[in-house]
Amino acid sequence: MTGAIRRSRLRAAVIGGVVLLVAAVGVTAAVGFGGGADPAEAGNAPPATATVTRQTLADAETADGELGYGPTRTATAKLGGTVTALPATGSTVQRGRALYSVDNQEVVLLYGGLPAYRTLAPGVEGADVAQFERNLKALGYTGFTVDDEYTGSTADAVRDWQEDLGLAETGRVEPGRIVYADRKVRVESHQVDVGDLTQPGKAVLAYTGTSRLVTVELDVDDQRLAKRDAKVSVKLPDGRAVAGTVSTIETVIQAGAAGANGQSGEAETKIEVTVAVADPKALAGFDQASVDVVFTAAERRDVLTVPVSALLALAEGGYGVQVADGEASRVVAVTTGLFADGRVEVTGADITEGTTVVVPT
Repeated sequence: MTGAIRRSRLRAAVIGGVVLLVAAVGVTAAVGFGGGADPAEAGNAPPATATVTRQTLADAETADGELGYGPTRTATAKLGGTVTALPATGSTVQRGRALYSVDNQEVVLLYGGLPAYRTLAPGVEGADVAQFERNLKALGYTGFTVDDEYTGSTADAVRDWQEDLGLAETGRVEPGRIVYADRKVRVESHQVDVGDLTQPGKAVLAYTGTSRLVTVELDVDDQRLAKRDAKVSVKLPDGRAVAGTVSTIETVIQAGAAGANGQSGEAETKIEVTVAVADPKALAGFDQASVDVVFTAAERRDVLTVPVSALLALAEGGYGVQVADGEASRVVAVTTGLFADGRVEVTGADITEGTTVVVPT
C-alpha cells in the first residue's frame, strides 16, 4: 500500500475560501453593501445568493487501505538446528499447537502480548510467569495457582505438558520453545524451507491474524485521524461501501530504501491503523485488494452553514456575510467553525436558518 493520503475536501475548501475571500473584498462596491452601486454598471446581473442551511457538517479524509488479514508479524528462531516441520501457508495455528519444529521438536504457539525472553523455572517471578501459567491452565493442566510465581507445582504441570509434546521433562520453559501471539494465527509465508539450518534471530515464517481486516498506513501528520473505536467507511473495489471501526493503532518505523552506496536511507515513521468491518460477509470474493477508507476527522451536528465563498474578510478583523434583505443588504459579522465540503459553520446575530446571503462572484 502507498499510505499516501489524498488531499481532503476540507483543505481544498479552506484554500478555495481564502481565494474567494480576496475576490469578495475586491467586489464589495460592485455588490453594493454600503456603496450604492448601480446594478446597470455591473452588467445588470443580480448578485448570486445562497441560503443559510442547518445540517451536519463532516470533515472527511480518504486514505488508501489494503484488505487482508491485518498486520504481518515474523516468527524468528531462538534455537539453532534444522527446521523439520512448517505449517502450510494459509493454514491456521491455535494455542498449544506447533508453529514450526526444529530438530523434530515443536515450537509451540501460546497467547499473550509479552514475548518469551527468559527461561522460566522455580523461583522466577513476573508478568511473563502469569502469562505462561494462564496458557498452561487453558490447555487443561492443573495442580498449580495462576499467579506471577513459578513454583514447584508449576514445574510439575510443565513436566506433564513436556511429556505430551515429546520434549525432555525438565520442568523448565526455555524461550526458544514457545512463541506468543495475541490469538490464533494464519501462516502468511515461509522464510525458510524444511531442511534449512536456522539460528537465533533468523526469520522462520510470517503470520497474521485470522480475521479479514483493512490495514491503513498514515503519515505522522495525519495521526489525528487515528482514534481507537472511531467509525469509518470502507469503499470496496466493486463500489460498495461498508461500515468499519478502528480496532488497533500502532506506530511503526520503516527502514529507508538502500541507496546507490548500499547504505539504507533515512527511516520513516508511520501510523499503522487496523480497521474491522461490521459485516465480514461483505468481503467475500476479495482476497488481497486495495480499498478506500474514509475517516471522519471532525463532525458538527445541527449547525448553521453557508458556502465558504459567502465569507467576507472584515477590515476590523474576522469574517462576515452580506445578508440580503429585499433590495437592500447589510454585512453581519459571524464566527466561523468547521470547514467541510465547500461550506463553513457560522454563528452570529441575525443569522438564522433560511437567511439569504450574497455569494460574491
